[in-house]
Amino acid sequence: MVDLDLSGKTALVTGGGSGIGQACARRLADAGAKVVVVDLRPGENTIVTDLSDLSAIAGLPAEVDVLVNNAGLQVVSPLTEFPDDRFALIQKVMVEAPYRLVKHVLPHMYASGWGRIINISSVHGLIASPYKSAYVTAKHGLEGLSKVTALEGAPHGVTSNCICPAFVRTPLVDKQIADQAAIHGIEESEVVEKILLERAAIKRLIEPAEVAELLAYLCTPPAALITGSSITIDGGWTAH
Repeated sequence: MVDLDLSGKTALVTGGGSGIGQACARRLADAGAKVVVVDLRPGENTIVTDLSDLSAIAGLPAEVDVLVNNAGLQVVSPLTEFPDDRFALIQKVMVEAPYRLVKHVLPHMYASGWGRIINISSVHGLIASPYKSAYVTAKHGLEGLSKVTALEGAPHGVTSNCICPAFVRTPLVDKQIADQAAIHGIEESEVVEKILLERAAIKRLIEPAEVAELLAYLCTPPAALITGSSITIDGGWTAH
């Protein structure tokens, strides 16, 4: 494991109740950070918050040293049938909420001269796949926000990066399987091999803990010059 000591620092992880967010929250806690989880569901050290209610963000802790923008949702549908309300919801949770959170915590980071903003993006923040118009749009927006944050934060000791995984073994991915099977006209049992791993050179799903370990590295002193970057962990998915 990466040697990381975050004793005395506070981390806030959105969508930290399961999947990648939960793995990140645990890894940061293992490094000594006080971890605040923001999630729709109650849990240990969790502030139950619906991030589509943008006004609620002002009530979250602002004295945060590590911000992990992870919360998200997915809808798989052709553009011609995509529900407009779901498109708007995805932009609100996955672009507008991260923007509000970054704005909320930067004053503390600037004042302390140190901060780490880590945005859990996706390979879909770099390239596109059909039937995911809202998700791809939101992740591309998150990438842009991260880069601007990196440029503005640099004089203040704040870095901002995106981690871009391919498909990770999470409930979010599991929920896509039925829709992917229906759209592509295949059995649900075939979705992982024929759709999710079709582009990957290494034919397995990523584990949440592997994403969390990359996040941990981005908080270490040797990573201080990594900012404005989009770091893939995708088994060769984007090498095509």
